[in-house]
Amino acid sequence: MTLNDDSFTHWKNREEIAESMIPMIGKLHRERDVTILLHSRSLVNKSVVSILKTHRFARQIAGEELSVTETLPFLEALTTLDLGPSQIDIGILAENHRADDRGLSVLDFTAEAVAGATGGNKIDRREPRDVVLYGFGRIGRLVARLLIEKTGSGNGLRLRAIVVRGGGEQDLIKRASLLRRDSVHGQFQGTITVNEANGTIVANGNEIKVIYADSPAEIDYTAYGVNHAILIDNTGKWRDREGLSQHLRPGIDKVVLTAPGKGDVPNIVHGVNHDTIKPDEQILSCASCTTNAIVPPLKAMNDEYGVERGHVETVHSFTNDQNLLDNYHKADRRGRSAPLNMVITETGAASAVAKALPELKAPITGSSIRVPVPDVSIAILSLRLGRETTREEVLDHLRDVSLTSPLRRQIDFTTAPDAVSMDFIGSRHASIVDAGATKVDGDNAILYLWYDNEFGYSCQVVRVVQHVSGVEYPTYPATSV
Repeated sequence: MTLNDDSFTHWKNREEIAESMIPMIGKLHRERDVTILLHSRSLVNKSVVSILKTHRFARQIAGEELSVTETLPFLEALTTLDLGPSQIDIGILAENHRADDRGLSVLDFTAEAVAGATGGNKIDRREPRDVVLYGFGRIGRLVARLLIEKTGSGNGLRLRAIVVRGGGEQDLIKRASLLRRDSVHGQFQGTITVNEANGTIVANGNEIKVIYADSPAEIDYTAYGVNHAILIDNTGKWRDREGLSQHLRPGIDKVVLTAPGKGDVPNIVHGVNHDTIKPDEQILSCASCTTNAIVPPLKAMNDEYGVERGHVETVHSFTNDQNLLDNYHKADRRGRSAPLNMVITETGAASAVAKALPELKAPITGSSIRVPVPDVSIAILSLRLGRETTREEVLDHLRDVSLTSPLRRQIDFTTAPDAVSMDFIGSRHASIVDAGATKVDGDNAILYLWYDNEFGYSCQVVRVVQHVSGVEYPTYPATSV
């Protein structure tokens, strides 16, 4: 077999270009609090190969690869502008410029597209906002990873403390080890050290105090230097306003629950109804992973076609709520061994839709089956639409939504014919439309929606926390609502 020298030379050239992009991306992030995106995927702290793979992603969606030779000029143009804190998508910049017929130079077009983030229009850099994690299980540790990742610019959210129940000898070391290594999500990207004398974990320079407590009532967070913080409750122990209000202790301003809220607690799906959060709201919920997976596609379909009724069946990976081997459980079937059985159970996601998407008047029913995989689930969404359509039209619509709409951080799209659940571990989207499995017959549509019920959901949680903290910066180029 002979090596195709032209292909290899082309690859090496693209590697060199991607390598040149890394310091520009890093400098914009550190010095100006600007996050560079490519079709909603962050390029901050990415390797050469990761940058090239992200560019190749456009081929899967649009039929042709987006080359670094096309996006580099836009990145170079951004480095010359007086930018303020923002997120800027160079993939959309390149595609919009290609479609523009005014003959503008790359610099002039870029300056126009990001004018809201430059000069007198730019917003001030926000002061860091303290965050406390109450509970440090599957979601808590992934949210911690994301918060640590996002403190690179020195602004935004700052993880200050973790609250856990005491676990005995070497508790701190063991919790740090669980943060450092994860059987599903791999190694932590960075360094972690433990200071047992101070009771802290230091992750990528972030000093995180570990507080041991059996209830919220025991803690005065100001004693640990925590002020005006957002507390993220990952335990799910309390889900109503009365229970969650226990967290509103000295040093805590707001409480975000990583489970469906009950009663009058707002259930928020970022990208869909996060703009409805009242400034003075102190307690809110990020709903469930399944609610986050189905509500954005439901909105996309309802906006375009109307939805008369629907049913969601989730095939869900097992969770810590189930037993490793058969044992007592308060639920009827969850006591049976999770790694050995498919377990029929209930899901509250269908009923939660009404809270997150009140304009959808259609009845949505739902059920769930837990299956023996550790992560990534799939929601099968069966819809009766308001008008007849075709499979091609639906796929074109959802593809466009995933690329250019305000829901592009929530909805991803795959055309891979051999995609399976493991392929979506680490996805930062709330759900991924499987094009090959989509079925449409007249006014009936069936969508297959993959979702990383751990990491994708954690990303949604962090987006909500960024929004309520005031450190969610605008994205350019702007998309139409």
